[in-house]
Amino acid sequence: MPEKQNIEYKRSWHDDYLKWVCGFANAVGGKIYIGKDDDGNIVHLEDYKQLMESIPQKIRNTMGITCDVNLQEAGDKKYIETSIINRNTSAKHYKRVTSNAVENFKL
Repeated sequence: MPEKQNIEYKRSWHDDYLKWVCGFANAVGGKIYIGKDDDGNIVHLEDYKQLMESIPQKIRNTMGITCDVNLQEAGDKKYIETSIINRNTSAKHYKRVTSNAVENFKL
């Protein structure tokens, strides 16, 4: 499955991806797969245990929303699926412009 408007693949986690989470929450929702390359191939996460705890905490502490964070396995490789649903929020808003770019704006 290729990346598209509501699906994003990331090889590893960076806090800058909180913008994507916020953008999905302000739009129609979406999924971020951490541990997959741009083509959707699984690259495996060595630090998946730590990320399973830190990602939901960062999302909750930064934006005040919760999302589903699930560990997925394919053979001996592990990756994380983060599911974000549409939320009404008065926090900072981001609009998704392309699959690789985010534009900042306030309501």
